[in-house]
Parts: sequence; C-alpha cells; structure tokens
Amino acid sequence: MEFNPQEKQWHLFKFKLQFFSVVSFLCIHLSSSAVLAPILQDPSTRLQFLSLYLRTPYQQPTKLLVDLTAPFSWVECTCSNRSSCTYRYHPLPCASPLCNWLNSPACSNCSSEPTADPICSDGLCHLFFARPRNRKRVRVQALADSLALPVTNGRNPGLLVVVPEFVFSCSERSLLKGHVPRGVTGLAALGRSKFSLPAQVSNSLSSPNVFALCPSDSPSAPGVAFFGTRGPYFFLPEIDLSKHLNYTPLLSTDEDEEYFIGLTSIRVNGRVAVKLNRSVLTVDENGFGGTTLSLSTPYTVLESSIYASLVEAFVNESAAAAFKLTATQAVSPFSVCYDAGDVLVTSAGPAVPTIDLVMQSNDVVWRILGSNSMVRMAREGVDVWCLALLDGGVNPPATIVIGGQQMVDNLLQFDLDSQQLGFSSSVLVHDTMCANFNFTVNA
Repeated sequence: MEFNPQEKQWHLFKFKLQFFSVVSFLCIHLSSSAVLAPILQDPSTRLQFLSLYLRTPYQQPTKLLVDLTAPFSWVECTCSNRSSCTYRYHPLPCASPLCNWLNSPACSNCSSEPTADPICSDGLCHLFFARPRNRKRVRVQALADSLALPVTNGRNPGLLVVVPEFVFSCSERSLLKGHVPRGVTGLAALGRSKFSLPAQVSNSLSSPNVFALCPSDSPSAPGVAFFGTRGPYFFLPEIDLSKHLNYTPLLSTDEDEEYFIGLTSIRVNGRVAVKLNRSVLTVDENGFGGTTLSLSTPYTVLESSIYASLVEAFVNESAAAAFKLTATQAVSPFSVCYDAGDVLVTSAGPAVPTIDLVMQSNDVVWRILGSNSMVRMAREGVDVWCLALLDGGVNPPATIVIGGQQMVDNLLQFDLDSQQLGFSSSVLVHDTMCANFNFTVNA
C-alpha cells in the first residue's frame, strides 16, 4: 500500500524525532519561542490527541487526549504504591519553590479532601480541580518532569526544546470517560489555567500565551497544534492560514476553565434564521448556558429546542430546488441522513446547505460546510451521509457545545493575552487541509 505525501512526511518526522531523542539532547534549538505538536484523530472515536515527549528519558512520545476544559494535564498511573507505578514520576515536596508557585493549599492530609490519586502521600504538593459547573473539588498529587516539543518557524518542525519542570499529575484511567483511543495514556490540558500546557509553555519560553489547533480529518496524516505564536501557520502549498482568520471575543466566567464564545444567531443556507431563545445563549451566574468548544465531544450538541429548529431548517433547505435531497432512514446516533448516492461530493465535502454561526455581528460568521456538517456512515449495507449534530436535551450545562467534527480542517487560534478566538472556517476553501502541514524536520 502506497502512502500519500502527508503520510510519508509524518512517518519521516516520527523517525527523526525518535533519532534526536535517543542520540542526544544537547542540540536544542532556541532561536524560536514557538513550538508545535502533532495532533491526530482516532478513527473509531473521532477524538483528537497530541503526541509529545513528557517522560524522561525521551524514548517514545506520550499520547494525550486533547481537553479544552481541563486545568492541568495528567498521565495514567495505575498502581497500589509508588514503586509499582507505570509512570516514574517526580513528586513535589511542599517546601519546594515550584509548589510555592502552584500556591497549593493542601500538603499534609490526604483524607481531608476527595482524591483521584491512587497513591496520595502526606507532605507532598497537591493540585485541586473541579469538573466544569461542578463545585466539588478533587485533589491529585502535583508532579513535575521535563516536556519536550519541536520548535517551529511556522513552516516546519525543528529540533526539540525542553520545557523544564512541567507540572502535571497522574490519576486513574477511569477519568478518561468513555472509549479511549489506543495508546492514549492521559490528558493534555488546554483550558484556562496557569497550569495548562499552553500557559506553562508560554511561561517557560517567554512566548505569547497563544495556541492554535488545526485538527486533521485523516486517521493517518496528523494535523498540528502550535504553541506560543500568532503565526505564520504555513500549510502546503505555501498557504499561511493566519491570514484567513476572523475573530470573536473569548468570554470568561469566574469558575470554569472552558472557552465560551458569544454566538448570537444561526443561519441555514445563508438566509434562513434558526428560531432560538437568545437568553440561553448567555452564561448565567452558575456557569450554565452559552456556547463552548470541545474536542473531547465528537459532534456538536445543541439544546433541544435549538436542535429541533436547526434540523427543521436544514431538512427544508436540503429538499429545495438547489439540492433536491430527501431524508432516508437515520443511522444512530443521528436523526437526519441522506442516501450517499443522492449527495454530490465537492472539494469542500457534501453539497448541502451551509450552517452559519453568527457571532457579535452579521459579518463575523463561522461557516460550516458539508465537510464539517456531515459524516458518512457506511455499514451493514447502508451508505448514507448524516447531519453530524446531536440533541443535548432540555437545560443542558452548555446550550451549544461545538464538537470535534465541526473543528476538523479548521484553524482555531486561542489568544489568551487578548482574550479572543481566531477561526478560519473550513480551510478546504483555501485549497489546503490540516493534514498538509510539512512535518519535514528543519534542523
């Protein structure tokens, strides 16, 4: 079987990084404060994970599930005592300078708070976290190790640079709820926290507190995550996607590490306004409502009334003269599907009505094309394209959660310094894709 060019670049990149890590870590390129990590999609779960070097010595990359809500990263440590742990970690004494920087309120009594740490020890530094909109805090032990990532000029990866004393934790695998991609051993925290991966990279390398994600829709060719740079972000053939961004404010709440955006309306096919209750599009004092983003949610989830209105508008527009599509029997978990033979497929995916997420003004629009709104379901003699949206029920924690399917082959820039989200909509309209980053190592 022949590899495509992107797959060849990816396999060469993996070989070169493994060679650099085994041979020497003395040659560390420091002329750039920007770094990157490959971001890959698991084909069975459609979840995205980062590949980076966390465990010393740097022999094999660590695969961590991407979480846009988590305050700090963690790796699996299934063990009954420290000597039997699957991860050789470095705990932090309470009196250490790094623990003081963490401002940890607990160091002495493991029984005073619920803990997800299977080997909690008194006298060691701890971190606290609570799930979004869940006020119950859980304690885990703070760990530190060196994180290594390739530097980048926006065109290629370079040699590895070390982020010393990267703070994370370890916990039981059960925290990775649901099906977990093969080989994934923890979670990469990209949430709003000074302990998140982007924030620690920014602090260590004195770079802007900015990260950008371009997740690939390919199971074999990765996309890329950039840290510490607002661009350029070059993708073959020589396209700088940083020049194709629209911007909307990132909205914050007092309690959550999530990223909220100010969605104000939804249009279908550029003209049909979806009926919705605008009051639920804002976040209330308890952190409920609003529109957030989640790569750990495979498909966009909407509050029931918004979901029903959007689906109705989409079905009506699909049946119109421009598309002439008739819905067929749906395939779980979706409610609207069309026979694949009836759907014209273009360079931007299936030819179906567009879905516009309108932000603070009518000219700031995240346009969802067929490549992101539809997913192909081919199994047991059935071959259909389905609308990749799910009903979130009445009064869900977040009114709209924009999921991973709607983010693949989109560039998303999270600028925590200026508190804004840059979004490209589908990069396919610019004759590239997220799998087109050139992973040829530039030494």
